Amino acid sequence: MTSARTRRRLIDRLRERGIHNERVLEAMLNTPRHLFVTEAMAHKAYEDTALPIGHDQTISQPYVVAMMTELLLSGREIPGKVLEVGTGSGYQTAILAQLVKRVYSIERIRDLQLSARRQLKELDLINIEYMNGDGFLGWTTFQPYDGIIVTAAPREVPQTLLNQLAVGGRLVIPVGGDTQILRIVTRSRTGYQESTHDAVRFVPMVKGRA
Repeated sequence: MTSARTRRRLIDRLRERGIHNERVLEAMLNTPRHLFVTEAMAHKAYEDTALPIGHDQTISQPYVVAMMTELLLSGREIPGKVLEVGTGSGYQTAILAQLVKRVYSIERIRDLQLSARRQLKELDLINIEYMNGDGFLGWTTFQPYDGIIVTAAPREVPQTLLNQLAVGGRLVIPVGGDTQILRIVTRSRTGYQESTHDAVRFVPMVKGRA
């Protein structure tokens, strides 16, 4: 179940679906996804599907993790600072930590954050800062960010997150209610340029913390 062969089959499926960034694929190959799900779900860890992690939250489908990470990095040098809104299980965090210099990760549900933090420490991923807080507010202490990735869906793109992007920085975020679209927003010196990508399905983005 957790063999290198099983992980490689997942990577092969991601390539077939159009993921081409070899650094992203290598990070996913090196990341033991079974450690980020419950024991009851571990037998499904290397299937290309989202899985429940408790608290009405999910670990994202591997293809979606790879796609969003590829979009965040596409055509750019290694970002120095990335803000992740929604630590969740810590799986997306683990991928980012292997690809950027520093990850700042916000999670509103404290129990999930503590669990993810323990797991990421065991994997010796130490270039991560954590905050239990409201993702709609972002994390002003370390702004501006070269990239922001959001793993829950608000109805609209929060202006607070746009404000925390550096010039040249990129926000990757699912937006919508019953129907959600992945949006990519890049900040320039004169404003913001937005494009849309695939239809996606994420848990709703909720204000406050728990």
